[in-house]
Amino acid sequence: MEISSSVEKRKLPEENSEVMDAEIKNQELVSKKQRFVARTCVHEVAVPSGYTSSKDKTVHGTLSDPIYSGKMAKAYPFVLDPFQQISVSCLERKESVLVSAHTSAGKTAVAEYAIAMAFRDKQRVIYTSPLKALSNQKYRELSQEFSDVGLMTGDVTLSPNASCLVMTTEILRGMLYRGSEVLKEVAWVIFDEIHYMKDRERGVVWEESIIFLPPAIKMVFLSATMSNATEFAEWICNIHKQPCHVVYTDFRPTPLQHYVFPMGGSGLYLVVDENEQFREDNFLKLQDTFTKQKQTGANLGGNSKPSGRIAKGGNASGGSDIYKIVKMIMERKFQPVIIFSFSRRECEQHAMSMTKLDFNSQEEKDVVEQVFRNAILCLSEEDRNLPAIELMLPMLQRGIAVHHSGLLPIIKELVELLFQEGLVKALFATETFAMGLNMPAKTVVFTSVRKWDGDSHRYVGSGEYIQMSGRAGRRGKDERGICIIMIDEQMEMNTLKDMVLGKPAPLVSTFRLSYYSILNLMRRAEGQFTAEHVIRNSFHQFQYEKTLPDIGKKVAKLEEEVAKLDASGEADVAEYHKLKLEISELEKKMMAEITRPERALYFLLPGRLVKVREAGTDWGWGVVVNVVKKPAPPLGLLPPTMSSSRGSSYIVDTLLHCSIGSSESGSRPRPCPPRSGQKGEMHVVPVQLPLISALSKLRISIPPDLRPMEARQSILLAVQELGKRFPQGLPKLNPVKVLEPIYIRVVTTEKLATFLSHDMGIEEPEFVHLVNQIEKLEQQLLSHPLNKSQDENQMKCFQRKAEVNHEIQQLKTKMRDSQLQKFRDELKNRSRVLKKLGHIDAEGIVQVKGRAACLIDTGDELLVTELMFNGTFNDLDHHQIAALASCFIPGDKSSEQIHLRSELAKPLQQLQDSARRIAEIQHECKLEVNVDEYVEAAVRPFLMDVIYCWSKGSSFSEVIQMTDIFEGSIIRLARRLDEFLNQLRAAAHAVGEAGLEDKFGAASESLRRGIMFANSLYL
Repeated sequence: MEISSSVEKRKLPEENSEVMDAEIKNQELVSKKQRFVARTCVHEVAVPSGYTSSKDKTVHGTLSDPIYSGKMAKAYPFVLDPFQQISVSCLERKESVLVSAHTSAGKTAVAEYAIAMAFRDKQRVIYTSPLKALSNQKYRELSQEFSDVGLMTGDVTLSPNASCLVMTTEILRGMLYRGSEVLKEVAWVIFDEIHYMKDRERGVVWEESIIFLPPAIKMVFLSATMSNATEFAEWICNIHKQPCHVVYTDFRPTPLQHYVFPMGGSGLYLVVDENEQFREDNFLKLQDTFTKQKQTGANLGGNSKPSGRIAKGGNASGGSDIYKIVKMIMERKFQPVIIFSFSRRECEQHAMSMTKLDFNSQEEKDVVEQVFRNAILCLSEEDRNLPAIELMLPMLQRGIAVHHSGLLPIIKELVELLFQEGLVKALFATETFAMGLNMPAKTVVFTSVRKWDGDSHRYVGSGEYIQMSGRAGRRGKDERGICIIMIDEQMEMNTLKDMVLGKPAPLVSTFRLSYYSILNLMRRAEGQFTAEHVIRNSFHQFQYEKTLPDIGKKVAKLEEEVAKLDASGEADVAEYHKLKLEISELEKKMMAEITRPERALYFLLPGRLVKVREAGTDWGWGVVVNVVKKPAPPLGLLPPTMSSSRGSSYIVDTLLHCSIGSSESGSRPRPCPPRSGQKGEMHVVPVQLPLISALSKLRISIPPDLRPMEARQSILLAVQELGKRFPQGLPKLNPVKVLEPIYIRVVTTEKLATFLSHDMGIEEPEFVHLVNQIEKLEQQLLSHPLNKSQDENQMKCFQRKAEVNHEIQQLKTKMRDSQLQKFRDELKNRSRVLKKLGHIDAEGIVQVKGRAACLIDTGDELLVTELMFNGTFNDLDHHQIAALASCFIPGDKSSEQIHLRSELAKPLQQLQDSARRIAEIQHECKLEVNVDEYVEAAVRPFLMDVIYCWSKGSSFSEVIQMTDIFEGSIIRLARRLDEFLNQLRAAAHAVGEAGLEDKFGAASESLRRGIMFANSLYL
């Protein structure tokens, strides 16, 4: 594979403009000159080895310099940007292209050209998007441009025989699995928002779709900027053996200015100007405001809080920081503005706090009311009176709106349409608004720089910031876009710099094997379409294999280092290091047993000294403060590596030795292994249970309040004193023997009682044998000559050599142990599960059960087919079936206690029992499945009652009173449930279960009414 590249610098098109003030025109010319260099694009092409192009150079140029001089398939009312010109030239060469550019740069123009080409050449084209809502919006947009457009989502099918089909990526994958005839007429597939491929849950759908596409079909990938676009193109070239062009630009049509607003302060600080220069002077002034706020708070007795805290609740309509900012934006004519929050409730609270503000004229108010009345005509009289609809009109009339996934779909779409028409001036939105259709504003506000990502509270990543800030600045309307970042704590300069000026995130594969995919591939049983083929051709495998040459270079470098080290005592070093490794491996096994919650929790009392180790790093001895059952992951105080290990249900809050100042400015404390002479301070760090590598016999008493630094430092002194008392290492709990506790005293700045507690007394023979092995090896290690070596330099040399040799072995193992083999092993284990459950036979032939599971990709295919075949559904009416099926659909969790009526409680118990059985079978077949976590994730009974009552005829206003889940989330679940029930109906039909087929059909029919299934305003 070869990579050819060229950097294109093409002339700026002249922009039409009205007669304007001479001074403003001069400023714009200066700005254009400064940004002329930036308005370039990089073009690269990945070409298969030995590939020769047969294109006419006079018309199409060359692979590395594509130029199209023929008749255009589509005329544009504006001069194309350089990246658009090159992309169009690549399309006319009938070659795949990845267009990577910022939001609002004009990627859609490229997609429209591919569609126009397909119409010109009498071929079909598919446009895929990641979300149903985006597909609906794109259908509307393309229908205005082209006449022959159809739509296929799980909810809606319109004109399925159209030349241009808009669909979700899941629908395309389903068509590819089933070998749909439609694909034989398709020339182009456009993948919009391809960076969705890194989505943890659904990213695999994109990979499979791309792998399965026939080589004759060419692809257009539209993406936000990503730092490894070339790597993606190389993968496409590798699997389809065809050239793939990359056209990349980080040019912004409208430059951005980034301001920071310190909460509780006043005024904005420009931190990054329109030429992307970081203004350190302004940043230092910003930091001063926080210092002054702290001092003011201290002078007031420490009880004063910055008034910005009010903004978090959004209740103080006259005094909150959000209110001040929005008011200032309107006064300075910086509207329309999008205010991004990372919480849906916060969005609504902020919008409600704007009661005193009104941004629309009377004429605009009348237009808003007219559009609103027309939009809700499709609803019944009862649904029009819902509070969620009635309360929205007064706010919309004032030019204020809310946009998040929990809103009623009709309101969400109405807000989008009004925003596009300039009738909404201040929009309070979550980050989902930054996806999809181009809906720019003049100003974007971030109400916070931290977000909860499911694992931890962390700073917004540069990729996320680029996506959201890209909504600022409307092309042709604004000279520059404005971003305002609200921060309520001191922030390190580099953290802010990385967020605002950082590189876009790379596209990383999240490929995984699903039972749905394995069964469909087994069912097709066509030569190349096997699970092995998919694994081998995945982007995951491609990315892994690309790292191997780097590993080879590292091994060579380490081998050079070994050659330079003193070769004397080689046998001794090898033997000594082998003993240490054996002890380390056995200790890992021992600790896996000791740290099982039922054993460890009794000993993890406050004051216990524990050793923390993460991967290869020993964080030293820490002191237990508290142990909590893990309702959610820790609050992100650990480094990412430490907080990412899974499968633990307990968090041990531990006082650990950390770098000085590492917890300042709101950053997470960084544990640092305590070495001689290294200064540090103690901080409480949440540690997951499996990261504890040793429990000491020692416990020390800890002060009741650990907030003062002095209290924590006294603990550090106590731990250091104990280190001196036990130079051979702190005494560890003996897991086998039981001894009485012994008290000793440690004197530091205070007297801290310390005692040796009784041991664990584990009696299992296998465990006792393991402990005896460790003790035997430790005796050998103690009596080894190297352990008594007095020559410190020689010892260091031996140690380094042993470490390097061990690292070389690990890297070589990594090179040998291909990722491919890991997936093969997983495939083998998953096939075992399918055999045990009766989906396939011993020869891998798909059975009746497997044929049903092949048609289900919305819910857990193994679990739902188990219920179909064990008779659970047979005993239920169609209302109960709808309620039970709702447990399979992922959605929002309710915080309320669930009390189910008797007719639902029994089916739910059967579902949970089946889920537990399936989890246990997977665990037996050596898959990494935590039984309790699997049951919790697979069974989600939060809306069973709601769906049951809706299916039986209750009104929407009645069912929303039954839960605290957002109305929009209920509707989204109901629509996915309808899709799921139709899949179950098709599965029942495929296996000849006519009775079940009718029940699933009736369950689906009972849902499809009223506001739950109101038509989209885009259709």
